[in-house]
Amino acid sequence: MAEMIPAIPVNYEPFKVPAGTAIGAAMRERDLPNKGPEAVVVARDEHGHLFDLSHVPGQDTVFTPVAACEEDGRAVIRHSCAHVMAQAVQEEFPGTKLGVGPAIENGFYFDFQVARPFTPEDLKAIEKRMKKIIKGGQRFERHVYPSVADAEAALVNEPFKLELVQDKGNVDPSSDEAAEVGSGDLTHYDNVNPRTNEVVWFDLCRGPHVPTTKYIPAFTLTRSSAAYWRGDQSKADLQRIYGTAFESKESLDSYLTMVAEAEKRDHRRLGQELDLFSFPDEIGSGFPVFHPDGAIVRMEMEEHSRKRHIAAGYSFVNTPHLTKGELFKKSGHLDWYADGMFPPMKLDEERDAEGNITKPAVDYYAKPMNCPMHNLIFASRGRSYRELPLRLFEFGTVYRYEKSGVIHGLTRARGFTQDDAHIYCTEDQLEEELTTVLEFIISLLKDYGLDDFYLELSTKDPNKYVGSDDIWEKATETLRAVAEKSGLELVPDPAGAAFYGPKISVQARDAIGRTWQMSTVQLDFNLPERFELEYTGSDGSKARPVMIHRALFGSIERFFAVLLEHYAGAFPAWLAPHQVVGIPVADDFSPHLEKVAAQLRERGVRATVDTSDDRMQKKIRNHTTGKVPFMLLAGARDVEADAVSFRFLDGSQVNGVPVAEAVELISAWIGARTNEQPSEELISARR
Repeated sequence: MAEMIPAIPVNYEPFKVPAGTAIGAAMRERDLPNKGPEAVVVARDEHGHLFDLSHVPGQDTVFTPVAACEEDGRAVIRHSCAHVMAQAVQEEFPGTKLGVGPAIENGFYFDFQVARPFTPEDLKAIEKRMKKIIKGGQRFERHVYPSVADAEAALVNEPFKLELVQDKGNVDPSSDEAAEVGSGDLTHYDNVNPRTNEVVWFDLCRGPHVPTTKYIPAFTLTRSSAAYWRGDQSKADLQRIYGTAFESKESLDSYLTMVAEAEKRDHRRLGQELDLFSFPDEIGSGFPVFHPDGAIVRMEMEEHSRKRHIAAGYSFVNTPHLTKGELFKKSGHLDWYADGMFPPMKLDEERDAEGNITKPAVDYYAKPMNCPMHNLIFASRGRSYRELPLRLFEFGTVYRYEKSGVIHGLTRARGFTQDDAHIYCTEDQLEEELTTVLEFIISLLKDYGLDDFYLELSTKDPNKYVGSDDIWEKATETLRAVAEKSGLELVPDPAGAAFYGPKISVQARDAIGRTWQMSTVQLDFNLPERFELEYTGSDGSKARPVMIHRALFGSIERFFAVLLEHYAGAFPAWLAPHQVVGIPVADDFSPHLEKVAAQLRERGVRATVDTSDDRMQKKIRNHTTGKVPFMLLAGARDVEADAVSFRFLDGSQVNGVPVAEAVELISAWIGARTNEQPSEELISARR
């Protein structure tokens, strides 16, 4: 999930900075703001690298100012705020040792080795000291250590920083530790008192930072937790403090409001409250089970998707959960994806009577992907150009070894079912097919009530890919053209592609503005080559098909979680596990509602009558909490008039609706797959 409060592009014009001149000094004549959300906090060169405004280039260089409200601007503010927090912690708790403190999505954190875990009162004290530091307007000054020995001498009392310096060449460039040492010079940032020019605190850091602490206008500390040095449980126990910072108090307040709303909508909590799914310890971490009500929602999701796929010309296939390891060697997954796979099972070993191995065991794997098996289906017989595009579709359950620290309910599980399709087409068909696929994805997501989208284009990771550069460039530009043709906003995702080809991902915003990655469309010229897939062309010659990987939901489980949070548990009536509940004013009126429920069930509506001993008002509360979209009440007047009264989740009512009309209204509402919740206003408009 991306930034909860979207960053705002300002798009300042690039300008040339003369050699020997600080960026900030060259920028002054441009009269750009140094206060407010559009204040310039850093600058970006033509290669995308960020620099402090105090940076002095050695030659004339073009830079683009970066505003506080932009994505990179926020990240720099947050990392600077992490430094302020670390300074405050060491002042409040002398003797504390520093871990790392990177900016992360929606905030920042810093790790500390401290005598005891932090308490909520500690966080308040740290925040108070941070505000004092920020108000003092300390400068962030960058300095280069002349040598590793100088860095070691300066950091002799910081064992974790010292380890990073000594291990600099082995630090993963994508890790949080890389924010400390980088790949170039060893640098540190001093926090300098502006009145005395005294260095009051410093830290090993690659940077960049905002010019002074006064460029941190709004922040808060959110929580603390246990952590381990470099993520290794065998190493030192640390305490981690999380926080966030924004370019304005208004943005921070909006974020905190959204966080509170997101907590109310957390699918794990709602799943338990509504009895939809659970994660039994006896099964294992990351493996959900769906309860009857959750299974109904899932079934409805899948059934609608099946109907749409049949109408769009897809052919359904089914493949096993396990396969020999040779298949994933052939596909390349064992070369590039082995860390994400469960360990192999050694099967089929045979021994003679003396116990000697006559047939060695074979490695079998739980499949992490469906695509290699779909390739085998394509290759099972000769194919003609007349069959293309061939669209193979499967609800295929896959298994991926996610580390325990990243498992998160249904959105990051170890076992899940993909709505997986692989399309085989000719190069001439490619652009039209990709366009059709993208249109199909958007229309189907809209069926489920999502309607605010943008696209992300993931390009080649130079350290992790197969195939030639020419093929990658061709595939990437084809996807770019289709994405731009869609009219949706297109955002770059450099080096974010899978090893076999670039991809477009559809990003959807939910009811409270959060962004979720939904569908992915990946273009693949490589797997058809590895599997030697071919078809016979119109001239009788053999040719390779192009392969499109396409998952619409991503996974059923994750999409379930997104919809559950999007609707805050109140699924549209067509998806709701309990669509209609009859609530009699007294027991004598239950038979009347039973007849209504029977008529609805004949039309395929999930309808029951609450005949429990609870009083009517308690039944209404229970089913309102249970998110039942249609509650039908009946008293003496309703029975006499052969009518019912509607009660809705917003508390509104429509009284005295004839039974035949009520059955027709409910059936039509559900049949139309209306995603709004019924209410007095909407139902009255349909009468």
